[in-house]
Amino acid sequence: MAGRRRWSTEEILDAATELLRTSDADSFSVRKLAAALGTDSSSLYRHFRSKTELLRAVADRILVAAMDGYRAEGDWKRRITALALHAREAFARQPQVATVWGRYGASGTGSRLVMEEALQALRASGLPDEEIPACYHRLAVLLVGLIASEAGVSTVAPEEHEQGMELFRVAVLGADPERFPALAHFARDIRPLGADRRAAFEDILAAHLAGIEAAIPPGRPAGS
Repeated sequence: MAGRRRWSTEEILDAATELLRTSDADSFSVRKLAAALGTDSSSLYRHFRSKTELLRAVADRILVAAMDGYRAEGDWKRRITALALHAREAFARQPQVATVWGRYGASGTGSRLVMEEALQALRASGLPDEEIPACYHRLAVLLVGLIASEAGVSTVAPEEHEQGMELFRVAVLGADPERFPALAHFARDIRPLGADRRAAFEDILAAHLAGIEAAIPPGRPAGS
């Protein structure tokens, strides 16, 4: 009797990525993945010690794909902006994995490539070296939060989206002006979280980079 097929690490990650297209990180399991591959969970644990390690590896592949099309061009702000948009677009094609990234992070080659480029761009800004790690951390938290949040919105089913919009309209347009005067005043101009996400993403990133630029000592040469 022929033995079960031995799946490679890349084949396992391919299957996990495909499974995550139709399920979220909470409902995803090594057992379900093993069933999809026609094998048992123990064979997968030879490649990954836990579900979390497997999910991190899937997220890291998205970062590798994002970096494949990235080119370090322009000044430091353009580099970071391009890096952020490449990561955003890569995770938009696999939104369930973006929420995984937001929860677990990544630690493989893709993660190192993104970190290296972000740190090099920050050094090129002229920030003192001692300030760069903390600056990088704040930037990373911002980008991961924005990308994961946007991905979460994009995975909402149409009927759930419409229910949410109706609740938003009731909460905002129906606000009691005596109890919520500011909300009532701005109600017709307040927009739901799902509106113009790309513009909001770029505006928030630009404002953050402007704050970094304002902290650079005057006349300090880049990379010094």
